[in-house]
Amino acid sequence: MTHSPSSKRRQALAAACAVLALGALQAPAALAQTYPAKPITFVVPFAAGSATDQLARALGQSVTTDTQQPVVIDNKAGASGMLAAAAVAKAPADGYTVLITTNTTHAANEHLYKKLSYDPVKDFAPVTGLGKGGQVLVVNANAPYKNVGELLAFAKKNPGKLSFGSGSSSSRMAGEMLKQLADVDILHVPYKSNPQAITDLLGGQIDLMITDTSTGVPQVKAGKLRALGYSTQKRSAQLPDVPTLDEAGVKGYDMGYWFAAYVPAGTPAPVVARLNELLGAATRSAAARSFFDNAGSEAWTSTPAELAKFQAAETQKWGKVIKAAGIEAE
Repeated sequence: MTHSPSSKRRQALAAACAVLALGALQAPAALAQTYPAKPITFVVPFAAGSATDQLARALGQSVTTDTQQPVVIDNKAGASGMLAAAAVAKAPADGYTVLITTNTTHAANEHLYKKLSYDPVKDFAPVTGLGKGGQVLVVNANAPYKNVGELLAFAKKNPGKLSFGSGSSSSRMAGEMLKQLADVDILHVPYKSNPQAITDLLGGQIDLMITDTSTGVPQVKAGKLRALGYSTQKRSAQLPDVPTLDEAGVKGYDMGYWFAAYVPAGTPAPVVARLNELLGAATRSAAARSFFDNAGSEAWTSTPAELAKFQAAETQKWGKVIKAAGIEAE
């Protein structure tokens, strides 16, 4: 049987297409086997010293140990995490730029800003959850308020006189929820990150804040700040004598935060899977355990699909809190 030239060309083309298709299938797998082949950058939306930064550095140590590749921490603080999120959204989808972030960028911001410089769903591939925690209501150690009741009594007698600082959406919403549930008027003062707000609280420029424990507890233990209440329904293991805000009389109060990792949309699934594996192991490392213990938070890992589902639920929850607080999108 003979084949016409056109038939031979079609066979050759089909064979070439088969080789290309096989190569396309093998490329991501091969990429995952060699990943990481160069340093990885962890982009953090908040300043050095913030809880997210501390966690990113702890995780980075573990990833470096496991892969023998350096992990570079890139702090892009500002605009409520939008600078960092937008930068990662535009980065090459190769697994070498990872956003170590919180509910700020991926659940709250879309309700706080009319126009985002990134899409928290379409622009990212979820990797894994990293941790969950609560926050602590702190005042200056020299403040006259010894408990939540005294603080709120003053606030009710002096509307608008007290101010609270925040350097993250979690901190902001925690303060707004306090205002809402306690029916008090307290002025909000925004900061780029919680450590900056703590500095002004220590200096007397603001009166209180509800901050992540990794930022606030060291100042409490140093005697510079006084802890009045804890933000979740369960007391902090670090501050067992500090009542929850619900226990202290602000009934129904419950506001936590979470950390998670994302990469640019389009990152090959095998690379995402490898990162999920590396970061999951990193949350169990000694450095991460030390962070979680010191921060009064706990490790929390997930599959990419679980993180996507969790993020969707959290986005809805934060939207309700923000609307109830009467906050208009900026």
